[in-house]
Amino acid sequence: MAQLEDANMETVTLRNLCNEAYPVLSVHQAEHNSSLKSELRGILEAALRAEEPLRIGTVLAEISRAAGLTDADVEALERAMANR
Repeated sequence: MAQLEDANMETVTLRNLCNEAYPVLSVHQAEHNSSLKSELRGILEAALRAEEPLRIGTVLAEISRAAGLTDADVEALERAMANR
């Protein structure tokens, strides 16, 4: 089976993502029934299309507010991730 590749597509590795980002992204991806890659791609594409530059912290805060996450929720997610 041949593997097709788009010559314009690049692979990006994201390292050192802040501890607060992953739980928020996980909730967002679950709400949209999508993959983490898809959510990150959407955030990056929206940031590139924005008239004013978006800050990733602002985007993540908006996502968590829209999801109704509280500080207690984030702390619980962090504890769960640490216990993996």
